[in-house]
Amino acid sequence: MIALAAQGRRPMVSPKRFAPFHRWDHNFFLLYVVLIWTGVCMGFGGDIIRHVQEHRPPYPLIVHVHAAAMVSWLVLLTTQVLLIRADRRDLHRRLGLAGMALAAVIVVLGPVTAITVHGLEFGTADSDAPFLSIQLSDILAFAVLAGSGILLRAHPSAHKRLMLLATLYISDAGFARWLGGPVHGWLGDGYWPSLTGLYIGNDLLIVGLGVYDFVTRRRLHPAYMAAVPFIFGLQMTAVWLHLSPWWKPISLRLIGH
Repeated sequence: MIALAAQGRRPMVSPKRFAPFHRWDHNFFLLYVVLIWTGVCMGFGGDIIRHVQEHRPPYPLIVHVHAAAMVSWLVLLTTQVLLIRADRRDLHRRLGLAGMALAAVIVVLGPVTAITVHGLEFGTADSDAPFLSIQLSDILAFAVLAGSGILLRAHPSAHKRLMLLATLYISDAGFARWLGGPVHGWLGDGYWPSLTGLYIGNDLLIVGLGVYDFVTRRRLHPAYMAAVPFIFGLQMTAVWLHLSPWWKPISLRLIGH
């Protein structure tokens, strides 16, 4: 909002307005993409190596399809950030159409993959049907945050924060595989250790986004302020369900047992 200064009648920016761009933004958002890739590769890379070393059965086909969709999303996010850095907003918008389709595929593939894998693991040492609450919350958060980002694509500052938050939420599996074990070793079991172990990596980055905006703009973006309570509330609810005895029979029914 532009107003005239009282003296000199020079234009000034209202303090209530969130600056849509800061000179550090290009490097900051690229750094976050690199950190997401690091967390995901550290987590799933180690998991895949252990899977091979222990001669476990091959992953089901749907797991490969789901993994391909998730990697494609990260590649797309990386490409979109690089296009903005190169000032190719025309290509960014065109590629965004593919992003909408891929987001819809991920929303469908996520629950189907989780339910299929839990069904195959039923009765084995890896069986943990109640963990379905965590996986379903990931897809719900992604659908809401990415969907909101798509709807607000005409507002770049909101759009890029919501798309980043959507990606950060579903990167929890990679970070948890990497950091969850040490956290449980330090804190033990229970609600708060479980919440911390599952989400500490991506939640630190989510908080970091708010810190960055406060440092560069002296305020938080409205989209961020709306999204963060939703994110943390959903995480707390998902962990509560995972540990609740009454959720287990419901999760077993969902996977067909």
